[in-house]
Amino acid sequence: MKRIYTFLFVFFLLTGSLFAREGMWIPTLLNKNIDEMQQMGFQLSVEDIYSINQSSMKDAIVFFGRGCTGELISPDGLMITNHHCGFGQIQQHSSLENDYLTDGFWAMNRDEELLNEGLSVTFLLEMRDVTDQVLEGSCMLETDEEVQDLIRANISQITSNAIEDTHYNAEIKPIFHGNQYYLYLTEKFTDVRLVGAPPSAIGKFGGDTDNWMWPRHTGDFALFRIYADKDNKPADYSLDNVPYKPRHYFPINISGVNEGDFTMVFGYPGSTQQYLYSDAVRLLLEMQYPDGIAIRDVKLDIMREAMEADRQTRIQYAAKYASTSNAWKKWDGEIRGLRRLNAVNVKIDEEKEFAQWVAQNEERKEKYGGILSAFDSLYKQIEPYRQAKLYFEETIMRGTDAYRLYSFYGRTVNDHSGFDTDAIERFNENHFKDYRFDLDRDVFVALVQKLYNDIDERFLPDVLLNLMSKRNPMEALDKIYSNSILTHAVELEKTLHDASREKLKKQLERDDLYRFYAEMIDAYYQNLMPRYSELSGLIDKTQKKYMAALLEMHSGEMLYPDANLTLRVSYGQVEGYEPANGVYYRHYTTLEGIMQKDNPEIYDYNVPERLRELYSEGNYGEYAKNNG
Repeated sequence: MKRIYTFLFVFFLLTGSLFAREGMWIPTLLNKNIDEMQQMGFQLSVEDIYSINQSSMKDAIVFFGRGCTGELISPDGLMITNHHCGFGQIQQHSSLENDYLTDGFWAMNRDEELLNEGLSVTFLLEMRDVTDQVLEGSCMLETDEEVQDLIRANISQITSNAIEDTHYNAEIKPIFHGNQYYLYLTEKFTDVRLVGAPPSAIGKFGGDTDNWMWPRHTGDFALFRIYADKDNKPADYSLDNVPYKPRHYFPINISGVNEGDFTMVFGYPGSTQQYLYSDAVRLLLEMQYPDGIAIRDVKLDIMREAMEADRQTRIQYAAKYASTSNAWKKWDGEIRGLRRLNAVNVKIDEEKEFAQWVAQNEERKEKYGGILSAFDSLYKQIEPYRQAKLYFEETIMRGTDAYRLYSFYGRTVNDHSGFDTDAIERFNENHFKDYRFDLDRDVFVALVQKLYNDIDERFLPDVLLNLMSKRNPMEALDKIYSNSILTHAVELEKTLHDASREKLKKQLERDDLYRFYAEMIDAYYQNLMPRYSELSGLIDKTQKKYMAALLEMHSGEMLYPDANLTLRVSYGQVEGYEPANGVYYRHYTTLEGIMQKDNPEIYDYNVPERLRELYSEGNYGEYAKNNG
């Protein structure tokens, strides 16, 4: 039986385990890594990866949307990213008549490519260390407030100078917890069109069950094309725009990979927390991740039941469900990983080593002696505030679609720059296209109840305490949701007809749901955030000093800064994976593995009929390896 390898795009996927010096390395500093990379099989130079003077691999990498990576794969602006990264765009274009989520989408010519309002891709032009400029003059100041004010002023001046007389953007981000700063000069394109995506039964095969797991059988890709004006510069959407001509693009190798091959991942990882104190890891493991999972369980259960019962609802809520479940599954995996690695005790051992290093020198004692005890005290104090913050954000701010309406209309009636009725109409049209009243009401009631049940009453406002003290609090919550103009498109449209900002504001201030949200947000910012921000600021200050001490302690060693949504490189060699004693996974998966999971009764495992045919025929075209 021939078998097809499901990873066609080798630069996307780090299969199996990664044998390498651990790290997400800054591209401009790879001269320190290049010898090791070449020993592992890398055949290019640092200049081939990152250069500002010639075409390099960085010119084929884009920051896609709000937090993904994409790669250019043709001289005509064709770009590939993950299916889950383009999922929101695929969902927005889907309907009962054109269900691109279920059936996939392929533009047969460029006229059929679909515009995606609000989507952008960003190229990195240059990055450079600007630590000295950012911190210039700070050593002369006495207070933290003065230092931070100066740093903000310096950053503003540096970024302004960097983009003067250009159409570029500039951003400065701290690394090593504020001990260093880097400037990122970028170019953003906003005409990005959907070209192709497989059916979700391929692009999202295995759903939540297989997400973040190995072995995995997901064809996790989607194709977009970047457009520019006739001068190859960024431009708003226009029929006159032409495909972007990249400085560099990646040719695709479909021959597959072998164990021991060099592999490299080049892109924009979200965030890592490599240098946390042990109590911070404990809070993640024992409180933050379990609480986040429990809250999202409530929401996902309600959404899943409604989506399984109705095809229209499944299309409407597909992107919302995927967004909610992605972090949920990631947190679950991180709990297991932290426990398997005994992470808290590993951190404690590192801190013992640090304490011994500090104790060996009187100057170090003076400079760093109070760090660990400060952490102990601060993390004990912040724990209830951190829990309450998570609950407010997960149940209220990210809880329901209705909160999105409250937030939008709150800004609208309090913004005195103008009352844009066209913008309001566009927002309502987009919102109610993917909204179902009864589903969102059930989520609202369940999440507010969970917030009330699980956190300390000192953080809760009177409006919630009064509601929950009623004889039937669930009925009371249902009533304020159901009677709100915010949750009924027709009523909201009537209210907006010929309304001024002042009239609308008065109407909203009489709306029970709007007032409920307003009091909840006031409680968040008044009862919770002042003390949380104070403690968090003290932890950040201590963490910065701790990081400076670690850099000094490990002077001469190669340390990498935590990921922060900036361009990084990881590298290693392709190997299999041993998750537990006696268990070994190979470095690749096959179509045979997909067919073993095939189950037409489960949406996430219902293999498309055409793929079943190809499998039964053994028809894999050019994608089968020589050995089958």
